[in-house]
Amino acid sequence: MESIKEIFKIGNGPSSSHTMAPRKAALDFATRNPLAAGFSVTLYGSLAATGKGHFTDKALQDAFNPRPVDIVWDRTTILKQHPNGIEFRALDGEGKILDNWLTFSIGGGDLSDTGKRTSRKIIYPLNKMADILKYCQEKGLHFWEYVAMFEDQDILDYLESVWQTMKAAIQRGLENEGVLPGPLHLARRAASYYIKAQGYKGSMQRRAMAFSYALAVAEENASGSVIVTAPTCGSSGVIPSVLYLNQTSYNFSKKRILRALATAGLIGTLIKSNASISGAEVGCQGEIGSACSMSAAAAVQLFGGSIAQAEYAASIGMEHFLGLTCDPVCGLVQIPCIERNAFGATRAIDANMYALLSDGTHRISFDTVIETMKRTGHDLPSLYKETAEGGLAIVSNK
Repeated sequence: MESIKEIFKIGNGPSSSHTMAPRKAALDFATRNPLAAGFSVTLYGSLAATGKGHFTDKALQDAFNPRPVDIVWDRTTILKQHPNGIEFRALDGEGKILDNWLTFSIGGGDLSDTGKRTSRKIIYPLNKMADILKYCQEKGLHFWEYVAMFEDQDILDYLESVWQTMKAAIQRGLENEGVLPGPLHLARRAASYYIKAQGYKGSMQRRAMAFSYALAVAEENASGSVIVTAPTCGSSGVIPSVLYLNQTSYNFSKKRILRALATAGLIGTLIKSNASISGAEVGCQGEIGSACSMSAAAAVQLFGGSIAQAEYAASIGMEHFLGLTCDPVCGLVQIPCIERNAFGATRAIDANMYALLSDGTHRISFDTVIETMKRTGHDLPSLYKETAEGGLAIVSNK
């Protein structure tokens, strides 16, 4: 498996697949063709279906600026390699093609010319939870220690940057009010939820706080602000909410938070390696489900649970999101995406408590749950995988 740095990427929202990856690809192609007078880009399938709502056109225009770019939105052509196809052409002054490149945005801000996920640099020798769990139990290791064994020495410094970015997104989101960009004219709610949470006490207040923190990051993402993919832009509010709530409620140290992030990163990398985190490929279970799974395991790490309990929490976190569709209204990462971040966070908190009350033994393993998620995602019709052509995206327009 590759580094957990590939799970936690810092960048602008609202979509890792539709914004971050196309921008990255465009910058690379522009650099490769310094003599081109202009560019043409064809977006296929899901990228074309919901690209405008995800600011794909703005990301491409910014990347190619000041040279012009013509964008073709081909919603009907679904390339067999992956639903998120993007084809670049570099043009001379007379419109002649100088260079072309077909690539695919495969989730989490990653690109692949084959549409398949192939790790650029394998650093982990094991890629199944059962094997990692057995190894760690034999060596007496926590999951974060397993991560530290194979990552570069700067991993904690990197995770600290990730954590600072996550906290900054929460704090901005709690202060910002008004309406999010796009045709839905959706009002921000994080600030009001945070204020109302002050009127509660105990567990009710903590749950309301979790809602507000997740909403804060998800709303910042929807506005195109800086967030961390965790594992995607669309699910970027879940992990920050769970970790920030526990740090502020129980005074956990920064070191413990970073170890929890390392645990979350390992869970996310396992999901990414064995299934998918792309909503266009497996639906929202690959985004919110993965974020919940990662957060649940991270919370167990924070509260001193065993690695068996962390594995159980990760299984619970995904298991109860199996089959979740990706059906963004108007193709925006707003409805139901923002709300799902809030409920993903509280579901992770519940999974943590449930696992900690157990001894960690259970029938359905994490590996089995992730294989099931992959199969379920592939069985979902394309209508329910980020195309905004089915589910809530259609019914809400009636």
